[in-house]
Amino acid sequence: MIRGMRWRLAPLSLAGAAALFVLLALLATVGARWGWVRSFLGDVLAVVWVYLVFKAFIEARVLPLALAAFGVGLLVELGQYLAAAWQLHIPNRALRIVLGSTADWWDVLAYAIGFAAVLAGEALLRAGRPKASAPRSSMPVR
Repeated sequence: MIRGMRWRLAPLSLAGAAALFVLLALLATVGARWGWVRSFLGDVLAVVWVYLVFKAFIEARVLPLALAAFGVGLLVELGQYLAAAWQLHIPNRALRIVLGSTADWWDVLAYAIGFAAVLAGEALLRAGRPKASAPRSSMPVR
């Protein structure tokens, strides 16, 4: 395990991942005719979902987890490219929907936007949290 990372359970991140999974499932099924909304926005949200899954179980800084989520997207895209190059076909329709079947540079852009959205969202959350105040001294002020 990488230094500074620990296993844990973060219920709020897990709930966010579950909610986002439902949204992604709706996009993949009901939103199948919505063109770029389903494909491009779905890829953006997929990176956010992977990040939330990682965050639900791994305590680490934001950047390593966000980079890992982006890396998962890139690995999926590489797998699509290699499958096309080697003329492989995923027979399972559900798996084909989840993983996709064609490599596309627009997908890489969507993953990068998802990565940036994670960083921006975490920065906004951090800015909204009250800062820890300095410990008060028990010495009287003269």
